[in-house]
Amino acid sequence: MRRFFSIITAAFVSAVSLAQTDALKAWLQSAEGDLTAQKFAGKKLDKVEAEKAAIIIDSLWLQESAQELKDEWKRMILTHDTLKLACACRTFGTFPRDGRSLYVSLHGGGECPKEVNDEQWMNQIYLYSLPEGVYVAPRAPWNTWNMWHREGLDELLEKLIRTCVVFEGVNPNKVYLMGYSAGGDGVWRMAPRMADKWAAASMMAGHPGNASQVNLLNLPFSIWMGEHDAAYDRNRLAKEKGAVMDSLQAANPGKYIHTTNIIEGKGHWMDRADADAVEWMAQYRRNPYPKRVVWRQEEVLREHFYWLSAPADELRHGSYVEASIDGNCIDISHCDYSRLTIYLNDNMVDLDKKVTVRYKGKKIACKKPKRTIANIYSSLWLRGDRSYAFPCVIEVKLD
Repeated sequence: MRRFFSIITAAFVSAVSLAQTDALKAWLQSAEGDLTAQKFAGKKLDKVEAEKAAIIIDSLWLQESAQELKDEWKRMILTHDTLKLACACRTFGTFPRDGRSLYVSLHGGGECPKEVNDEQWMNQIYLYSLPEGVYVAPRAPWNTWNMWHREGLDELLEKLIRTCVVFEGVNPNKVYLMGYSAGGDGVWRMAPRMADKWAAASMMAGHPGNASQVNLLNLPFSIWMGEHDAAYDRNRLAKEKGAVMDSLQAANPGKYIHTTNIIEGKGHWMDRADADAVEWMAQYRRNPYPKRVVWRQEEVLREHFYWLSAPADELRHGSYVEASIDGNCIDISHCDYSRLTIYLNDNMVDLDKKVTVRYKGKKIACKKPKRTIANIYSSLWLRGDRSYAFPCVIEVKLD
């Protein structure tokens, strides 16, 4: 792994001393072996030490990510396995103190010739403007009806977010998803599937298919549809899905924030009335550590969601987990897996006290978690998201 020791060592010099400072400094300077295998990486940290370690490890992650991604971002083409995601980028406004916003805007088209999808991509690049932020319109890797929700897209979108964090100064808690027509089809699927990545999402003129909305518990979501957009029953389904969101919100006050906007007199083209979605989304920030999580697996399976991970060999379409945090107690009310990994930090619970885990009301764990450098490092590299660098990990069995 490439390491940028001079920058990281400088960060150490300015940091308050850690219990493992000398050992960690020596490792960074020598670059020998895996950090997580070093004895000091598994030793217990207090809260202040963990915060300082996170800053240093974040600096390492930023530098290594920059080295990894610089050539792809220079070409504006991101890759995952054999897939390629070409991107067009526009930047608006001055740089805010808390970092830039990122709007990922998915183009229309679908099952049609490449030239048609290229034209739709070009149109999407200039379809919306921002008061502030980085506006990225990616070109779908495929020319198919499901071009915005096939397997492999999750990794590409995660890479896009990470790249914009590294090179464009984007705040990962100010990332928004939007899309028109076939792009709207994608938003219906990718907003719930990757709800832990977005601050808000807006669907324009798309078809929901069989996508579920239950994962939108903590993700503000807006629906935009022309009154007369009757192809494939899009207008009818938009109203029905809006009613589903109404029901979910009624059953969960303060959650499932949403708006349903049926534009009178308009068909598939809404004459830019949907541009109001930008302002609506901008008022929201992602909470990466919600106190309650509802996680249903969609057709493309995901191993991680907010502060939970499920075993890769047990992931199935429709598998479901519901968990919540109250004080220092974590309640798992439903889980379709035999085990779960729970990631914790000092924003979520008091890590200086014991954390209790209950499954269907029965206590299955009660321990004081250990903050470690290894946990911070491993979780950051695993998730590729600065907000998901966790100092503590609890593994529980639910058999």
